[in-house]
Amino acid sequence: MRFIVVFVLGLIAVIQICAQDIQESVPGVNLPYDEKSPVLSLDGKLLFFTVGNHQKNVGGVRDQGDIWYAEFDGLQWSMPVNAGSVLNSRDYNAVAGFSGDAQQLYLLSHYDPSGMSAKTQGISVSRKTGSGWSQPENINIPYFQNKSAFLSGSISADGSVFVYAAETYGSRVEDIYVTIKGSDGKWSDPKNLGRKINSQFQELSPWMAADGTTLYFSSNGRPGCESFDVFMSTRLDDSWLNWSDPVGVNKDVNSSGRELFFSQYSELGFSMYTSTKNSDVYGNIKIYRPDAPYSPATVATIILKDSVVRQQEASVEVKEPVFKAHGRINNAKTGESVPGEIIFESTDTTFKALATSSGYSSQIDQNKKYIVRIEAPGFISEVEKLEARSTEVKSMEMNFNLQPIEVGSTITLDNVLFIQGKPELLPESYPELNEIVQFMKKNPKIEIELSGHTDSRGSFRQLMELSQKRVNKVKSYLVSKGIESKRIVGRGYGGSKPIASNDSEETRILNRRVEFTIKKL
Repeated sequence: MRFIVVFVLGLIAVIQICAQDIQESVPGVNLPYDEKSPVLSLDGKLLFFTVGNHQKNVGGVRDQGDIWYAEFDGLQWSMPVNAGSVLNSRDYNAVAGFSGDAQQLYLLSHYDPSGMSAKTQGISVSRKTGSGWSQPENINIPYFQNKSAFLSGSISADGSVFVYAAETYGSRVEDIYVTIKGSDGKWSDPKNLGRKINSQFQELSPWMAADGTTLYFSSNGRPGCESFDVFMSTRLDDSWLNWSDPVGVNKDVNSSGRELFFSQYSELGFSMYTSTKNSDVYGNIKIYRPDAPYSPATVATIILKDSVVRQQEASVEVKEPVFKAHGRINNAKTGESVPGEIIFESTDTTFKALATSSGYSSQIDQNKKYIVRIEAPGFISEVEKLEARSTEVKSMEMNFNLQPIEVGSTITLDNVLFIQGKPELLPESYPELNEIVQFMKKNPKIEIELSGHTDSRGSFRQLMELSQKRVNKVKSYLVSKGIESKRIVGRGYGGSKPIASNDSEETRILNRRVEFTIKKL
């Protein structure tokens, strides 16, 4: 459960070249839907991308993303078509990359041979046949998990390195991870790329260049432009933890819109990405040619036959903004926007921002510390901390993913902490426990099961006893605050249910956790 996050907008060592209006004259020409995750074959002739909420998606207009494709005939792109039910399910679908010979297509999801969405998570591979693409084969990556509604990432042409962005064990927003395929054909445990790459906000759509050392990614956690911008960094050794300072890619790419899914095709002479600049808020697929002077032709939207020209939005300028927070409240399970409220509380003021299906926007004083409460009917509320101290950041996109209230939902209590080796709660545990109290009081029919987990160090019996005592401690606290004892059951599992490897302290800490599962509504 992501209840408390400290957002500190301090100085970050990064060079960001920013141009708010560089794409003003570029028209948005594409399908009148949200385009994401464009992936081009190495010869530049086949383009796969994801289209959201199209009536021809497998799940219809409620489908958050199906894979579509278009072909280049040397002059223009063909009308894009849905890739079909073999590559698409009712869940979000996207392409991670091609093999070097374009005979294999790597996909950002697992598939069920029956045609239904797979319950497991990860990536898969489909092979080109005489009649199209084969049924995807699921690839197993140990301890892979993504709690976000979408998965973004890319795989190397030889199929051995997968970099991806996910909200997973130990992370509260999307961070970038890497997993590597060994000579034995097995994939390594995912590794977080570290604080040089991952900020306290969101990092999305990572892409490794062909040199194997240059990483491109988008972030909304660094000083500079509004929303998401594209950055690049160089890997300095084989640890995947040592990186150069991220640098904004180019003033012709980063804008006041949201730039994502940047990929570089050096042999073809251009890069590809998506941007919401001068669009209808949806993403447009664009290409950028760095060797040509800037003009509307050098940052050009890919033109598709029979496509629809989008109307350019009138920009709204906020005079002398203090700090603008904007974004959406999303259903963590489906990715759909949901209406709700974002409540900002400081020592001397409280105000609300109303979130609709199109999002929210609020002006915030940079010199204050806030408790931010995110609430939506039918969803588990979140509480986060916001401390804005840098004058460099004028606007920040802050999206919140709320878990729906339903039987079977399991939430990890990330901030319920204990003295090492003991069942005694640390003081920083109480804010999150108090949120559970409020949640259960607002939903008096809900019954939950608490589960306690440890790492694997120690005897089986001792670990089982410790985890049970910790569960009992949490239950006692909730009961002391007015929750009926009969609404809570608890069980300690010791180290029998790890969610990460126990081989290092970095991953063992993820196994030491308390969770609650909704058992009855």
